Amino acid sequence: METAFTRALIKNFLGQSPDWYKITVLAFLIINPLVFFLVSPFLAGWLLVVEFIFTLGMALKCYPLQPGGLLAIEAVMIGMTSADRIREEISANMEVILLLIFMVAGIYFMKQLLLTVFTKLLLNLRNKIALSLAFCFAAAFLSAFLDALTVIAVVISVSVGFYTIYHNVASNKSEFDDLNDDTSFTGSQQHQAILEQFRAFLRSLMMHAGVGTALGGVMTMVGEPQNLIIAKAAGWQFTDFLIRMSPVSVPVFICGFIVCALVERFRLFGYGAPLPQPVFDVLKAFDQKNSENKTRQEQLRLVVQAVIGVWLIAALAFHLAEVGLIGLSVIIFATAFCGITDEHAIGKAFQDSLPFTALLTVFFAIVAVIVEQHLFSPIIHFVLQAAPSNQLSLFYLFNGLLSSVSDNVFVGTVYINEARSALQSGAIDLKQFEMLAVAINTGTNLPSVATPNGQAAFLFLLTSALAPLIRLSYGRMVWMALPYTVVMTLVGLLCVQYLLPDMTQWYTDMGWLSLPPANEVIRVH
Repeated sequence: METAFTRALIKNFLGQSPDWYKITVLAFLIINPLVFFLVSPFLAGWLLVVEFIFTLGMALKCYPLQPGGLLAIEAVMIGMTSADRIREEISANMEVILLLIFMVAGIYFMKQLLLTVFTKLLLNLRNKIALSLAFCFAAAFLSAFLDALTVIAVVISVSVGFYTIYHNVASNKSEFDDLNDDTSFTGSQQHQAILEQFRAFLRSLMMHAGVGTALGGVMTMVGEPQNLIIAKAAGWQFTDFLIRMSPVSVPVFICGFIVCALVERFRLFGYGAPLPQPVFDVLKAFDQKNSENKTRQEQLRLVVQAVIGVWLIAALAFHLAEVGLIGLSVIIFATAFCGITDEHAIGKAFQDSLPFTALLTVFFAIVAVIVEQHLFSPIIHFVLQAAPSNQLSLFYLFNGLLSSVSDNVFVGTVYINEARSALQSGAIDLKQFEMLAVAINTGTNLPSVATPNGQAAFLFLLTSALAPLIRLSYGRMVWMALPYTVVMTLVGLLCVQYLLPDMTQWYTDMGWLSLPPANEVIRVH
């Protein structure tokens, strides 16, 4: 009886995850209190951070919310942090949470327009290099205004749509059948080869789009979740943030597109696979059928969604409201003028964003541990002891290193808080603080493309339903991101060290930037 009960308990714990993963998580939960009470709270804190990074890396084995959440709850129970500290972190980052809840859901109701745009790109650009550049640019442009998570959610929906259409037509299955079931293709090596080439094609487009979200997301305060946190700490608005980032973001943007063209041209790092002709024929026929059957009502919905898109960009550019509230307005406009009034239909829009929002809240619990145990203090003190001219590159490199193996949201949060503390204590002046904020933002955004841990958009892609369909694993993402990682990191470092100070001074002399009194920044924040 006890044996059967134990087996049932083990099967229920973390569901379908491998047994070795379950044992590893249980070992973490046993070891952490022992290290905290018997060895060192500081060491236990770093051990928790490494364990949490491990759960992110194993996202395909188990969604990180459950094992990461257990680690966070244990941290509170043994005293590594407190529920009040976590509440303070969540309250301080409420704008980011509202962005994820409402903006991603809002774009769900504009998906018809975005699907149409990406479908036309795919069918009208037969040159793979041009198509890759177009996907990368579209993702970058949209990420500058819509948040990278929102954009990657759209591109995922597009790719799942493409894959579903071909898979169901080629295997004679209905739309409700399992897309991971390839048994219908095993009898034909030709069909299996076409499917594998199509997967490689979609993988390359998804990676280009993912990197595009980083290239565009670094530019504006709404591009990535941590951008909002950094902008709020520095007291910047949308246009001010855009201008301050440009000495780094623009050169990196250009070099990123050069990398995109080169890896496609020479078929490096898993890129270069063209769209198979049979797949193109299926997608083309499907698009023609949809266009012929499109009603006046559906055409009007596209027009309405385009108008809402203009409103969205204008509202963000002029900062008419908090980002999350603008996303809520998109939901209201899109549902009201597109005839969506059913509660369940509206609820579907939140399915993609809420699990990740819950995971981000767990991130903030880990941030609370980092703050409570002063885990980053030695690194911060080392950087601040350097000469002011070297602080920028050191902040950039340390942010990039930590962001590439952990999450850029809590790395950016901790570093900007430490930089603001240095400003408050008089260790740095306001001008240096604002340039450090640029170094922190670019450091968390650019080198972090190295792994899915660092880029929220990459993690969202890795944990999506698309990743197993196109065989996009953690290791494959790291390999395909490598050329982008090297180029973006090095170009960003050179710009932070040599271009940022001169351009910031030039912008200030031109009257494009203003430095408010330091005591005002401290008072507000």
